[in-house]
Amino acid sequence: MAQQPAQSIIAELEDAVRDGTSAKRVQTLRRVTDLFLNDGDRLNDEQVKVFDDVLCLLVARVETRARAELSKRLAPLDYAPFEVIQYLAWDDDIGVAGEVLTQSNRLSTEALREIASTKGQDHLFAISARENLPESVTDVIIDRGEDRVIRRLAKNASAQFSDDGYSRIVARAERDDELVEILGLRIDLPARLLHDLLLRAKAAVRARLLAIAPPAVRDDIRQVLEHVAELEAVTPRRNYGIAEELVKLMKQLNELDDAAVYKFAESGKFDEVTVALAVLNDVPIVLIERLMLGLRSDLLLIPCRSARLNWPTVETILRKRSLPRPLDEATLELAQRDYRRLSLETAQRTVRFWQLHNRIEKQPAAVG
Repeated sequence: MAQQPAQSIIAELEDAVRDGTSAKRVQTLRRVTDLFLNDGDRLNDEQVKVFDDVLCLLVARVETRARAELSKRLAPLDYAPFEVIQYLAWDDDIGVAGEVLTQSNRLSTEALREIASTKGQDHLFAISARENLPESVTDVIIDRGEDRVIRRLAKNASAQFSDDGYSRIVARAERDDELVEILGLRIDLPARLLHDLLLRAKAAVRARLLAIAPPAVRDDIRQVLEHVAELEAVTPRRNYGIAEELVKLMKQLNELDDAAVYKFAESGKFDEVTVALAVLNDVPIVLIERLMLGLRSDLLLIPCRSARLNWPTVETILRKRSLPRPLDEATLELAQRDYRRLSLETAQRTVRFWQLHNRIEKQPAAVG
């Protein structure tokens, strides 16, 4: 019975499309939409397809304001006609596409990924607020989005991030205090990235973040800040001259590899291990020294993975480095699991960020 109203306006529709004025088309579009909103949740697939065909025919022939109105009315509906939703989502005018991109569950992950890959910043901004955004979409947004888009995405508590995506969004926070605060409050931010985030944050931002953090994350932030303070207090404690000469010579002779680092670690030659990791990653020795002396193991995994070290070598480094107390087996098992999950690409991207950060810090301040 619900199908009859749609069929009864076909003649009106044909007249509106063939000979009707713009106002006539808009009026017909509203009538069809009203009919669908009244009966849509009771229609079967075939009947919804009738409305879909009708709406697609009309929506292509009305002005932007009418398309935007249709988008706002259909976007929240779980049963909205599929094809017209796709049409609206791809509209170049964000006034039309925005509501659908943010709300409609009739858009597939692939469609969202394609739109995020090709449309402008306003479309990315709209997509960034969707519930339960999958990693394949957030990866694209992080890659293409400007600052306001990235902040909105970071505020989206239900958005999912890949390891690489999280590493890149943390890198984006380097010069964005607001983004640091947003990311610091996410309960799903991996510990190693929270550490990296706070290590580079300004003191005022750290204090503000700790003050506004809810109980669920405040303790984690406090613990990381305590460890960051320990790292920042560390200065090079010895001269690495002899070890540096040896390691650089081995590098020139193509002998600086996993086996060489393993032998250094197994023999307790941690000056050589420190310099080797610095040389293999092209980062300052003091940076690796801070990681070697730090209480946490997770950050040390990054330069090890970037240097393509095998797990037995990494395990030897973790077991034998100088710490107040040896690592327990549970911590080593967790480190091994994290090391297997840490991709070479993510590790190398993080190291490149460290390299850039170091070069920026070394630049002389501009003279006013």
